[in-house]
Amino acid sequence: MIVKITNFDENAEIPYVDYEVSQLMQNQMDFLNNNLDEETSIDDDILKIRVYFEDFFPFQSDVAKIRLEDFISREEIEMNVFLSSFLEDM
Repeated sequence: MIVKITNFDENAEIPYVDYEVSQLMQNQMDFLNNNLDEETSIDDDILKIRVYFEDFFPFQSDVAKIRLEDFISREEIEMNVFLSSFLEDM
């Protein structure tokens, strides 16, 4: 599984982060698409996930603005771990 952040907007009415997840089997994509609480869709062989952050946006700190690539990488890893654990319930 490969998780990539493709977009984020901390200035939106409700800040969000968009993820694309690739290298999943079709049954895994379907399971995640049908069972995650987040906004999801499937486009060809890519699972797209939009996560809204009402309380704390992960890239809002001053440090995140300086080292944005590090924070993006960490969020991608955290989403990968979350999805992997979620798939264990499959």
